[in-house]
Amino acid sequence: MNRKRLFALAAILLMIGIAVPFAIGWALAAPVQISVGKAPLDLGAETVEFKSDSGAFVKGWWCSTVNSRGVVLLLPGIRANRLSMVDRARFLRRSDYSILLIDFQATGETKGDHITFGWKESRDALATVDFIHHVDPSARIAIIGSSLGGVATLLATPPLKVDALVLEAVYPTIEIATRNRMENYLGAFGRMLTPLLLGQLQLRLGISASQLRPIDHIADVDCPVFIMSGAKDRNTRAADTRMLFELARSPKQLWFVPNAGHVDLHRAAREKYERRVLAFLAQMAQSG
Repeated sequence: MNRKRLFALAAILLMIGIAVPFAIGWALAAPVQISVGKAPLDLGAETVEFKSDSGAFVKGWWCSTVNSRGVVLLLPGIRANRLSMVDRARFLRRSDYSILLIDFQATGETKGDHITFGWKESRDALATVDFIHHVDPSARIAIIGSSLGGVATLLATPPLKVDALVLEAVYPTIEIATRNRMENYLGAFGRMLTPLLLGQLQLRLGISASQLRPIDHIADVDCPVFIMSGAKDRNTRAADTRMLFELARSPKQLWFVPNAGHVDLHRAAREKYERRVLAFLAQMAQSG
């Protein structure tokens, strides 16, 4: 191969190396605004809206239950909205919990400029817990946070005033989360491109990787915590989940859902998931 062809090949590879992370960064951070429609009738929900320090007016469904055992706040994963948590809401409502489902900023019906991988979303989590305290000051509150929902829960500052916490497939740091995903899709080449993707955080979102480290906040959780992940999850790997678990305070539980990847863990193991989550939440209800 002559020198001109070598230079041309090098230029093409350089362009790919820049273009791929840029395209991935744009796609991941782009808003996902959709109309979620009316709440399913069996939830008995009313539509609510409240202001968040993220700059958004958070939209959600409030499902109040007579003689409630407590309130469970359902926080969806990245690029998802409250519809992804409806099946969880159903089994929790059947067990006499009141439910609040929301759309984070920049998703569903809650407006926003960019998804921020937990940073602005943590302000939405704070606003949502404040809303529950306002509606029912005496309620015991639990959170089920899936992926981004769990990240937002841990990044919230000051720490959320809740009584139980379920974290599903939560990354320990944005560096680890990004590296895992880039390796999954592009192998060793993806690992090399990881810094280029992380470098867009400041450019696009005005935040740094050091601000997206749930592992630095897990020890601040002063309520019982149930940490779970898919046993075959390649995005949030077993070692990542154990890192969070080891730093969490007791009482704490850990569960790797058999044969599940980075998926809806309720859907992956519906019966066992419901049994284990309800047993965990029962401790909160009994302590009220």
